[in-house]
Amino acid sequence: MLGSDCIAAAFQGQLGSFRLDVEFSAPLRGVTALFGPSGCGKTTILRCLAGLRKMPGRLSVAGQTWQDDATNVFLRPHQRSVGYVFQEPSLFRHLSVRDNLMYGSLRSSRAGSRPIVEFSEVVELMGLAALLDRSPSALSGGERQRVAVGRALLAQPQLLLMDEPLAGLDQVAKEEILPYIEILHEKLSVPVLYVSHDLREVARLADLMIVLSAGRKVCGGPVQEILERLDLDPSDGDFEAGVILEARVSGHDPEYCMTRLDHHGQRIVIPGIDLAVGEYVRLRIRARDVALAVAKPAAISVRNILAGGVLDIAQNSDTAFAEVLVDVGGGRLRARITRDALQDLGLSVGNPVFALIKSISFDRPAIGRVERDVSGQQTGHP
Repeated sequence: MLGSDCIAAAFQGQLGSFRLDVEFSAPLRGVTALFGPSGCGKTTILRCLAGLRKMPGRLSVAGQTWQDDATNVFLRPHQRSVGYVFQEPSLFRHLSVRDNLMYGSLRSSRAGSRPIVEFSEVVELMGLAALLDRSPSALSGGERQRVAVGRALLAQPQLLLMDEPLAGLDQVAKEEILPYIEILHEKLSVPVLYVSHDLREVARLADLMIVLSAGRKVCGGPVQEILERLDLDPSDGDFEAGVILEARVSGHDPEYCMTRLDHHGQRIVIPGIDLAVGEYVRLRIRARDVALAVAKPAAISVRNILAGGVLDIAQNSDTAFAEVLVDVGGGRLRARITRDALQDLGLSVGNPVFALIKSISFDRPAIGRVERDVSGQQTGHP
């Protein structure tokens, strides 16, 4: 990416016993996730981007230099057009929701920022109309975080930084706010740097991901491509490796509360979702939820049987497991099976196989909406 067309950053420095040494770029649209375990440097990078921490390096946003040690340039936080959403909402308790939002507008007017979003638009996008006269103390955790996001947007930022905004929420609250973050992705052109150690969030929300470990960049690229690499395991648990498939809603079965999807001519059945026929979804499918068969099984409870071929196999003699990458036509699946099963099935690259996925493995956090225009081209996730 060229400097004028992206966010280009490089930071190198020591913080006690921790050393940060990273260089990366991110596009000026969409969601780029900084992903990795706790202590790998994600939040430190975000604070450097916001100017809240100064470390040796350089940073440019859309061709504008925010930091360059070689020319002694360093913009202070108030000089940077940044919206920051912390793990804790940090709302002003003595102000109403409306006044908390107006504080963001006040910041932007002082900075002379060109409006990218209006107050009424933020209220609508974040579903805040019924909350405007409430006190933050009267809101749920998810509602407070939605207000915090709205306030950050009303600062009219060139860059929105989100530091594990769902980390302090229970699963119900996470499910409440995730669709709103997806809407931001679809409706606004503000680039988002999203910090997370939860692969489900990254798979559902992000376009690109930068994988970090011990203060260094391990790799970066489109989320789908990173998740399909068998030489990497960008996970926070032994069994969380997986991939993303996109599919189109082809029908609903209200009697059994199921939704039918079409993935390049192959059917996938998932628990019912509230999307119209023709809309697209992205599915997060964990490797541990995929079984393999060399012949198409019959009289089986598993509803999803996808025909494909083996693309790659990775195994380690120190573990019981093997990772198998399967091309299912228009997409790829990872299957984590035992090395014993791999040998018993006689699998090798090029073999035809059937991938089996239980419908109940598609829990709601694993399903995200994809925005497309009338021609079928993506307008949200690339």
